[in-house]
Amino acid sequence: MSGKLNSMRVLERQQIPYTVHEYDPTLPDAVAVAEAIGMPAAHVFKTLVAKSDRPLLAMVPAHCQLDLKRLAVLAGVKRVEMAPHVEAERLTGLRVGGIGALALIAKRWPSYLDESALVQPKIYVNAGQRGVMIGIAPSDLVRVVGATVGAIAACVSPSS
Repeated sequence: MSGKLNSMRVLERQQIPYTVHEYDPTLPDAVAVAEAIGMPAAHVFKTLVAKSDRPLLAMVPAHCQLDLKRLAVLAGVKRVEMAPHVEAERLTGLRVGGIGALALIAKRWPSYLDESALVQPKIYVNAGQRGVMIGIAPSDLVRVVGATVGAIAACVSPSS
């Protein structure tokens, strides 16, 4: 990584403490990223792009899937679907695997965070570039991105 990313500048402007964790950007998924940065999968949150009448960002633990029905209820819409990778990249301007809510604040998209984040002292989210994660207190993330918190994850294995 060369220099600071916009997500880091946003946090610094608001005087929010964070840590930076770099990893091999070719890793296949968020579970592999969690392992690479030495954190349990339950602490590493992937950011997914979903859509209803507009794009939505949903953050769920690395080892979980997004429950689209729960997200729709939380968002107050009838139906939500995942944005295909190509569309997610076009909408965000970021590569899949490097999409992060902190990097997309200017878009003012509704953001949703799985409630399991709140039991962790720190969670790890993408900084807006493949290969870079930011460690941040969940309450700070919620405040900065204006996230709505709810049960939106469907976990297939016990949290680590």
